[in-house]
Amino acid sequence: MSENHGNIADSLFRDHGLSRNALLLAGLVGSVAAVLVGVNHHRALWALILFLPLLVMGLVDLFQTHHSLRRNYPVSARFRWFFEWLRPFLRSYIVESDLDGRPFSHDERALVYARAKGDVSTHPFGTELDVYSEEYEWLPHSIAPSRHAEKYTRVHVGTDQCSRPYQAARLNISAMSFGALSGNAIEALNMGAKIGGFYHDTGEGGLSPYHLKHGGDVVWEIGSGYFGCRDAQGNFEPEHFRERAVHDAVVMTEIKLSQGAKPGHGGLLPGPKVTAEIAKIRDIAQGEDCLSPPYHTAFSTPRGLLEFAAQMRDLSGGKPVGIKLCVGYPHELFAVVKAMVETEILLDFIVIDGAEGGTGAAPTELSDRVGMPLREGLMLARNALVGANLKGKVKLAASGKVNSGASIAMNAALGADWCNAARSFMFSLGCVQSMRCHTDTCPTGVATQSPARQRALVVPEKAQRVARFQKATLDALHDIVVAAGLNSPDEFTPDGLRQRINAAEMRSFDEIYPFVEPGELLDGARDPRLAAWWRAADVESFARKA
Repeated sequence: MSENHGNIADSLFRDHGLSRNALLLAGLVGSVAAVLVGVNHHRALWALILFLPLLVMGLVDLFQTHHSLRRNYPVSARFRWFFEWLRPFLRSYIVESDLDGRPFSHDERALVYARAKGDVSTHPFGTELDVYSEEYEWLPHSIAPSRHAEKYTRVHVGTDQCSRPYQAARLNISAMSFGALSGNAIEALNMGAKIGGFYHDTGEGGLSPYHLKHGGDVVWEIGSGYFGCRDAQGNFEPEHFRERAVHDAVVMTEIKLSQGAKPGHGGLLPGPKVTAEIAKIRDIAQGEDCLSPPYHTAFSTPRGLLEFAAQMRDLSGGKPVGIKLCVGYPHELFAVVKAMVETEILLDFIVIDGAEGGTGAAPTELSDRVGMPLREGLMLARNALVGANLKGKVKLAASGKVNSGASIAMNAALGADWCNAARSFMFSLGCVQSMRCHTDTCPTGVATQSPARQRALVVPEKAQRVARFQKATLDALHDIVVAAGLNSPDEFTPDGLRQRINAAEMRSFDEIYPFVEPGELLDGARDPRLAAWWRAADVESFARKA
């Protein structure tokens, strides 16, 4: 029994063949006509400029084997890919309303742009937010605004085990590696940090010359690849770490346990992308694949993590050391805090990264469905530290979609001593959220290694924008502190942050979530979930205690 699965004649002439192949046939007829007429009228040959490319593309589409649409709709199917490419730009500039857009809305981006440029960032005619929607949240104000609130307060980072504490600003640049960002972008961020007096986190890609060139304060982040402080096998190398950590620009070091946008995920930089420059910065071999595993080899238990942190603190000359993580299993975070209680080895700070945080590239499933959002992670960390009588000694920072004074204040209400931002500072550099970070074709020169594209980013000019955005955002935070009748962001509390439940009901956060009193976990938490997580925490293992 024979079956007809289609041939060229079927494709060209059956089932609306003329309409499906209209552009191919137009190219064929036009090219033939141009040649025939051109024999006597040479100017007619100019028509081949139009018709011959249509014919060639049509024949290529008709016979290629990778795309079904192009085989059935030669030439015309290509418009689909064109409009797919164009779609983000059409949405951003034509379709989206002021409150639409992900990850950041038009209004959120516009606020950063205005503050970075020094333009007016005030808003006319009242809020555009729906104050009766379930997404609305707000902070209280006082009948008696504060008269004595200091404008630019700082946070003392460093326990009594740290001999060189640091005074951190309330808003700093979050972890972004050289390689993910261009050299010009790193330089501009660091120069802006120097101008504004705040710190710049290196990301796990190593401490590059671009981080050090302008003298801004640097937090050196150490990930599982130990880039810049590793041996030939990829293990932590203490002397390599010491050589770089004692640099005057390095004010703190940070152990990256996980990242909100891709928690528990390692990475591989293919050998062809490992240039001589990257190889030198990361302590790896040029031209060879560079693996960043999902796990650390320097420790495997909560106790081991603290001992490693203490070693880093000693090697750096007594500078503060902390950890950054996106919370996954609550008992694992509690195990780190319990280990601090039992070993009396203290971290100087903990940075909680939310699942809403950004990255240059990550598997979609990890970005969308793995990891705890910032608010829940921050509250768990706050409860762990307060419940173990460590809050105040061990500082707590928040990272994840921080772009305004309000977001800093709201995170402060849930326990954050300061905030870090990454994408907001990218906007201050000129990022337009083109969503092309992973393609090396960033149109503004921020997230690319292309020298031609980097040229667009003028370091001194963009550095001023970085500093202006940070200052204007802290000015806005100060306005909120004053309006709330407080003297410092440290005085925001969970009962002052309100969340609408539905159109007819609102609650403060302490009515929705449990918040422990100082020492409560040590004595037995009232909330059964917190108590269970504390019991499950094991100092000798990240596994749940039976």
